[in-house]
Amino acid sequence: MFYTNSACCVILFNMPQDVKKTTKMKSLEKKFKRDLEVIIPELVNEYGLSGAAKKLGLGESGKSTLSYWMLKLGIQFRKVALAPGEIIEIRRISD
Repeated sequence: MFYTNSACCVILFNMPQDVKKTTKMKSLEKKFKRDLEVIIPELVNEYGLSGAAKKLGLGESGKSTLSYWMLKLGIQFRKVALAPGEIIEIRRISD
């Protein structure tokens, strides 16, 4: 569970069954020693879409590449507006 009052985005994860990862995707998983399904939501929540793309070293077309990867991996990106004093609660649903 994750609580925040400063974030403006929520990432929902719904992994498609048979995802073929590109060589670049696999190399980033090896570099970070974690699955992209875990890395991407953390980076996007922390740095935003453009910042996450830069942290992953995706170059000039990084934002669109990252958006495509998120679509491919079943990661949804949603912006949420918070009034003062409101927080967001993110829960992971177990299988």
